[in-house]
Amino acid sequence: MNDIILLKQGEMVLKGLNRKSFEMRLCGNVRRRLERFGKFNIYTTQSTVYVEPKDDSCDMDGAFEAVQKIFGIVSVSRAAACAKDKDAIFETAKSYLGDAMRAAPTFKVESKRSDKAFPMTSIQLSQYVGGLLADAFPDTKVDVHNPALTVTVEVRDFAAYVHGTPVPGAGGMPLGANGSVVSLLSGGIDSPVSTYMAAKRGVSVIPVHFFSFPYTSEQAKEKVIELARILVDYCGRMTLQIVPFTHIQEEIHDKCPEEYFTVIMRRFMMRIAEKIALDNRCAAMITGENLGQVASQTMEAMAVTEACVSVPILRPLICLDKNDIIVAARKIGTFDTSILPYEDCCTVFTPRHPRTRPKLQDVEAAESVLDVDALVREAFENIERVKIER
Repeated sequence: MNDIILLKQGEMVLKGLNRKSFEMRLCGNVRRRLERFGKFNIYTTQSTVYVEPKDDSCDMDGAFEAVQKIFGIVSVSRAAACAKDKDAIFETAKSYLGDAMRAAPTFKVESKRSDKAFPMTSIQLSQYVGGLLADAFPDTKVDVHNPALTVTVEVRDFAAYVHGTPVPGAGGMPLGANGSVVSLLSGGIDSPVSTYMAAKRGVSVIPVHFFSFPYTSEQAKEKVIELARILVDYCGRMTLQIVPFTHIQEEIHDKCPEEYFTVIMRRFMMRIAEKIALDNRCAAMITGENLGQVASQTMEAMAVTEACVSVPILRPLICLDKNDIIVAARKIGTFDTSILPYEDCCTVFTPRHPRTRPKLQDVEAAESVLDVDALVREAFENIERVKIER
């Protein structure tokens, strides 16, 4: 039996003349993601990506699980291909979905006939296959309104395809379709989710982590590397940029007013991230900031923070409820790692009474005692780069 995986495209179907470029990007992403599972023939037609194994050595179970995390796909179906003949379709449904039919109390058949040369209408084909399946599996009753199992028949250009209920895909846009960004990745709950959300919109991500040894431990760094490893299933291969931040924080602590520690620290992060972004031709920077969550995330503080850079700063989580962020973190698998008790650099030298509504001129005056350019250059020149792959 010709086992195949069908991937239904998402919002790309709404694209106009440039739709082909999005489809090519998606097929390339699928091809790279499935390299370790065997050799597949991957092509697209009629808003569907076809994943056909070239031989029996392909790991179809592994491939089926992997494609569920590829952005640009809204649903995934493991299907059997057969001849475009009503009896061949029934026999395929009977054998391919036999175990599912026996396990389900109720079922229905849905047919989609994109090949208009097929002699039966969609309703006629559903009635024909459904009637024969009801006879073959008398313990499974027909329920067209709320079935436990939906048997789907798709009559397409090359063949007919039979499958059960589709599995949801990752949605979004194909990775790389909308350029590249730098994403600030701490060890907390928020930044991995914001990185995921940015990648879901089709951008390639360069994660950046600020590391303050010995105030933060090696375990804290390993925690961030592990978060990046979890994200790589969605974001693809990445190079984590680990920025040495200790000297900068010590300089801020020794020379600047305590109430401005956090906002000045954030401004240094933005400057260094911007330098990484420009060096890698990134069009924007991503943060996990959430309005009002902490002192540095008031509108006034964020305005002061971004005033020192020209590259746009995007904040995917800006208006989300904290519980929504936690739900997303659990969904993508980062939550349990994020809550491990290893502190990140944002907790170093935390002021007792941070200024929540700072004025730009006051912050600029406070940091004027620092050699900003030299500190940024020193941190940038000593970045540790870690390649993150599956």
